[in-house]
Amino acid sequence: MHAPDAALPALRADDGGVKAGRRLGREMRRKSHRPTSPLPQRRGVDPVHLRLPPEGDWPTVRDHLVERLPVVAAARIEAALRDGEIVGEQGPIAFDEPFRPGAHLWFHRDHPAEVPVPFELVVLHRDEHLVVVDKPHFLATTPRGRHVVETALSRLRHDLDLPALSPAHRLDRLTAGLAMFVVRPEERGAYQTLFRDRQVRKEYRAVAPYDPELSLPRTVRSHIVKERGVIAARELDAPPNSESRIDLLEHRDGLARYRLRPLSGRTHQLRLHMSGLGLPILGDPVYPVVLPEPALDDFRRPLQLLASAIGFTDPLTGRERRFESRRALAAWSDPAGWESGA
Repeated sequence: MHAPDAALPALRADDGGVKAGRRLGREMRRKSHRPTSPLPQRRGVDPVHLRLPPEGDWPTVRDHLVERLPVVAAARIEAALRDGEIVGEQGPIAFDEPFRPGAHLWFHRDHPAEVPVPFELVVLHRDEHLVVVDKPHFLATTPRGRHVVETALSRLRHDLDLPALSPAHRLDRLTAGLAMFVVRPEERGAYQTLFRDRQVRKEYRAVAPYDPELSLPRTVRSHIVKERGVIAARELDAPPNSESRIDLLEHRDGLARYRLRPLSGRTHQLRLHMSGLGLPILGDPVYPVVLPEPALDDFRRPLQLLASAIGFTDPLTGRERRFESRRALAAWSDPAGWESGA
């Protein structure tokens, strides 16, 4: 079955979305009262959880679901009930099961076919607390929108047999490099707090045009806003809420390799700051101009931005940790291959 996120706003966390601050606290409290799902994950993706309203006059569960999920054909809901695909705490829900206020239901969504991302997700580190991976370009960190199974989280849950694995943060789908996941649900908040409170030292590498007139290193500060449903973030004339340190590492043939250190965590911050300096990162489909969205099977000219290193003091062990990516940016290491999409 398929249920839209708009109809089921409380289910985003089941798909591994990262929430921060107060929203994370509310989510954890809600989860503490949620029964354990009787359905296992499917390819690393959690089943949808629904709770029936505390009151209502629907004769059967079927009647309620047909009304609640109008984008799902009634015939599909009925077929799922007949086939035992919708379950409650006591087992499959019968076709004519009476509506019971407050009852819990679970089912797996019908996900559209996804284009496989043909690049390896490399595990750099794994212990009883953390999994750290070297994510390729084009692979989403967590399930969202059109990317559900073809995500780092779903792959890791399935391949490592860690169904409770959760993200400590989120790395953009187009950005390659380090992404960190938490093994135990009860420890997730401790690691997420590191990112929320800017206690993680992050470094990126980028390939962009070289401007000999631009003085570097420099620190860029601006006020960034990102509106829901709008692809590009933008800068306002307001007190800064973002800060990036930009260093030139080397240059040749009109291009340069840069080290970027975000001192805050705004969406698209590094891409926007680089573009604002007249140095748009190679392969960026959004800055300075939003380009037509390529086909999902178009893996040419990946964004030349790499999350290259993270360091922090482990909140559980007190140990200093540092992880470094083993990837290289193709526009620098193999310009001809990057241009041709090889």
